[in-house]
Amino acid sequence: MNFWYKLLGITFALAEEAAGSAEELADANPVAVLITTFLPMILIFVVFYFMLIRPQRKKDKKVKEMLDNLKVSDRVCTIGGIYGTITQIKDDTVTLSVGNQNMTMVVARWGIRSVEEVSIENDAEALN
Repeated sequence: MNFWYKLLGITFALAEEAAGSAEELADANPVAVLITTFLPMILIFVVFYFMLIRPQRKKDKKVKEMLDNLKVSDRVCTIGGIYGTITQIKDDTVTLSVGNQNMTMVVARWGIRSVEEVSIENDAEALN
């Protein structure tokens, strides 16, 4: 029980000190009060921008660039984990040659996860 009285005493002392500083702030310059009020929110936004928004924009830009640079005979992996070779590219669709029997599969361009380093010209026997 003694612990709680000490804790409440510290809380009351902090509250009284804050009340005294609030009276001092009322006498201060209103612009300074606004700056001290909004400064933490501005700092949080800046941190979020550099930690979350900016890296995501860079990643999105790289993905868009990769999708724009697709060409026939590129070895790709879809978002479903299917590996294939591009045989035809239309506006928003890509035709892939998949498997040993070179079955064709049409997927959306946005469904391509990555372009693999190996292409058909480099290692044709290893791909099938």
